[in-house]
Amino acid sequence: MTAGNAKPRGVLHPQPTQSQFIHERHSPSAALADLVEHYWCVRWDLRELPPQRQATLPHPNVHLVIERNESYVYGVHTDRFERLLEGRGFAFGIKFKPGGFHPFLQAPISTLANRSMPAQTVFGADCQSLATRIATCATTSAMTLVAEAFLLAQRPQPDPNVARANRLVAAIAGNLGITSVNQLLGTAAIDKRALQRLFHKYVGVGPKWVIQRYRLHEAIAQLQAHAPRDWSRLALELGYFDQAHFARDFRALVGQSPSEYVRSLHAENNGIQAMSESQITKLEKAG
Repeated sequence: MTAGNAKPRGVLHPQPTQSQFIHERHSPSAALADLVEHYWCVRWDLRELPPQRQATLPHPNVHLVIERNESYVYGVHTDRFERLLEGRGFAFGIKFKPGGFHPFLQAPISTLANRSMPAQTVFGADCQSLATRIATCATTSAMTLVAEAFLLAQRPQPDPNVARANRLVAAIAGNLGITSVNQLLGTAAIDKRALQRLFHKYVGVGPKWVIQRYRLHEAIAQLQAHAPRDWSRLALELGYFDQAHFARDFRALVGQSPSEYVRSLHAENNGIQAMSESQITKLEKAG
């Protein structure tokens, strides 16, 4: 298993690189690489700071999340996801690959869309002590080892459709040229109806939703990187008919127009740069 701290996509307002917010990720072992995307842990310490609202555009993945000695399974969230962080705490999660949770659930992943359930509902009594064991770990690496052992003991029988679903979602994420379901069909080797069934059963949402979500992730990444902005060209590159359709979808999910979002990023960056040395020292001590 390897550790990594690559910048996650879909986070609307990335946290400043200060000691009060830490995000770590660890890759799964080879034995679970077909089912698990990665393990993650977020820690925050805001005891001397105001609460911070974190907003993301979720990926097409199921998560098993452990927090406050409880474990829950979260299905694909189709809207903007928001969470208010305050005080001091942590959350540890298992991000399953797009098709990786179906063998555990043994039901269409679309039944989990926009909802959560106690992990014990899926994993049975063996899950009761998982949250407690995770909470006693001092490091993310130790949490990951506990989670790995738990999943290996629960590992279901191989399902070839898992690899197929994973491969198709990876193709969408890795190829910006795929902007429609018909283009995806060129790599799917199945008809459109079978593709829709595969996605709803194994991924939890349709292929059109996945395409649109990853294109909006790309738009957000470009805006966060301060790339030159030609809104019409960007809209066409992402598969939109025109700038108006892109702006409509962007506002519906992000809550701001693209230009408003860019201005909010600039305001946040200017606020961070204006932070006094005494404030920075105070934050470091709090961590």
